[in-house]
Amino acid sequence: MLAKIDSCSVEGIDGFIVEVEVDISYGLPVFNIVGLPEISVRESKDRVKTAIKNSGYTFPMERIVVNLAPADVKKEGTGFDLPVAIGILAASEVIPSEKVNAYLISGELSLDGKIKPVKAQQRKRVKKGSFFLLKMPLKLLW
Repeated sequence: MLAKIDSCSVEGIDGFIVEVEVDISYGLPVFNIVGLPEISVRESKDRVKTAIKNSGYTFPMERIVVNLAPADVKKEGTGFDLPVAIGILAASEVIPSEKVNAYLISGELSLDGKIKPVKAQQRKRVKKGSFFLLKMPLKLLW
């Protein structure tokens, strides 16, 4: 199953929209993040997996591929934790994908599933257009 979540990042002084695509398919349990992620983004795999489990959800033991598009721009920061977690829950049909499409989602997850804020400059520099910014604990989402 495929889920797409909109998030944001900063390059220099400009903000831009990042589409977080999560695909879950049958195969050996692997969790990969592609699309030029920096170290902090690659490290999010452990935070996301633990936050999902500690929030009362089951982490899928399947092949998970997360693509951060556009793939030609480096993504940095911990703000991709929340969109990746929500993408995994949507792709595994725990939450309906259409419920998250209207939101621009960004946030760092603590290991217990609580959301830590991302830098205000990151959110302010992205033109949200018709998006709403989502900020709440992972346990309370659905």
